[in-house]
Amino acid sequence: MDSKFLSIPNKILFPTLMLGLCAMMAWAGARYALWQSNRNTFTATWPLPNGSNPRLTPASLAGMPDFVQACEQSTPAVVYIKTTSTQTMRSFNDWFFGDFFQQNPQTVLNSGSGVLLSADGYLVTNHHVVHQAQKIEVVLANKQTYTAELVGQDPGSDLALLKIQGNNLPFMAFANSSELRVGEWVLAVGNPFNLTSTVTAGIVSAKGRNLNLLNNMFPIEAFIQTDAAINPGNSGGALINTAGLLVGINTAILSKTGSYNGYGFAIPSNIVRKVVADLKEFGKVQRAFMGAEVEGLDERLRKEAGVDHLNGVFVTSVSPIGGAREAGLQAGDVLVGMDKVPLKSKADFDEQMSYRRPGETVEISLERNGKILIKKVRLTNLNGDTQIQKNQSVRSSELGCELEPLTQYELDRLKTTHGVRIASIQSGTLSRMGIREGFVITHINKAPVKTPSDLIEALSSVRGQTVIEGFDQNGGRAVYSFYGF
Repeated sequence: MDSKFLSIPNKILFPTLMLGLCAMMAWAGARYALWQSNRNTFTATWPLPNGSNPRLTPASLAGMPDFVQACEQSTPAVVYIKTTSTQTMRSFNDWFFGDFFQQNPQTVLNSGSGVLLSADGYLVTNHHVVHQAQKIEVVLANKQTYTAELVGQDPGSDLALLKIQGNNLPFMAFANSSELRVGEWVLAVGNPFNLTSTVTAGIVSAKGRNLNLLNNMFPIEAFIQTDAAINPGNSGGALINTAGLLVGINTAILSKTGSYNGYGFAIPSNIVRKVVADLKEFGKVQRAFMGAEVEGLDERLRKEAGVDHLNGVFVTSVSPIGGAREAGLQAGDVLVGMDKVPLKSKADFDEQMSYRRPGETVEISLERNGKILIKKVRLTNLNGDTQIQKNQSVRSSELGCELEPLTQYELDRLKTTHGVRIASIQSGTLSRMGIREGFVITHINKAPVKTPSDLIEALSSVRGQTVIEGFDQNGGRAVYSFYGF
């Protein structure tokens, strides 16, 4: 085209556009070259527990969440757990001929996941994974197999502590689950069916979920809810943050089919840390009690308390023993804070109490008659004092169970003067009778049961018709009647 047809602006614009395009291409080339040179050598300045540091990846450079480092950090510490137990099954002939207590022992295999917490072999899993197990095997990611010792278990939190004999084992460090926020990315890491680790990603959907899953007199339920896929076999596995730190132990799914349906639940790491420390040091969780029964606020209790909100927990009763009565708490009070942490629900209350031990003092904010009051409450154990609770269980191989006496707090709560709890059940007489773990036996054939020895002696000597009275795991009265000893 002849230059006389080009206007002055066009003569300036065209070269400018060409120069700009060349500059952009040069900038893009330089950035690509910089990424190529740095992608295998760049390290962050903040260290992770095993001394490794994350590197830049295409995902991180693009501003997207990067899970590679977290997976490399955590998967070696997640193990496969295989348990063996013996259970007695009843055949058709047993039922037809009335031989109810005919023994037909069968070997039952179960499996789940676990998380190594120390280089010398302590690991945590769910109580329901190792429940009634007579043999526990642990398989590491490198296929090494160990026989595990059960250090202790806590049905109230659905946690169990195991120990294998090893050194320099990979392990996972705890994160502070209280700092976890809804919407934050998390990964569910498990070792189901010995598949050498599976990882799924999701976000934190909610915190402080109370699902009434734990059939226990004193359950601790303040689950982290996530949409990271958790399937059977992942129980006892790790919920981690993007730094590869442990924020929870995966324990349950909400599903009508038994398969993942979008709702997974994990025990917060702060609760896990406290339970593990207690089991390791004392063999029993040192659970603190205020000496007051509480319920989450609903519309009925809100009106009864005369408050204009649904945040907090309603005090239904105050025990004759414990710090609540000493501090002046009353039935009808609404507890809205503990040590300046807001209490919005029963799950919040249970979670805050789970962090504490007998002997500690907490500051309680409560609402009464339209006023906010502050009370200092000394926490106690279930006997109303601050002594360390030792494991006082008695094991009976004939009955196939572990028995423990009731505490004073439990006696007051059940409104009884005596009783023995079934702490755990294996293969034996009680399992054949269908009595479940956590049941409290108060009478056998109308005779009171005050100690584990009373129970063992009574069931070892009775013949013919046998009537067992007591309380179920929720404190309701129950009666079992059998014939065939």
